[in-house]
Amino acid sequence: MTENLEEKIADNASGPAKVSSDGVSVEQHSLADQIAADKYLASKTAAKSKGLGIKFSKLSPPGAE
Repeated sequence: MTENLEEKIADNASGPAKVSSDGVSVEQHSLADQIAADKYLASKTAAKSKGLGIKFSKLSPPGAE
């Protein structure tokens, strides 16, 4: 779902926001709402990743054997 989200936002930004034909009207979410949804989904994905983003490693200075 999130793979194509950037493409969908770009397509929606290039198209009309509101279309009306034969008495049927269609309106898209605003671009600001779409960007907010993208940020929200990205933050959920980042929160699900394992760990805290901190990597612990043991350092030893060169020549100290």
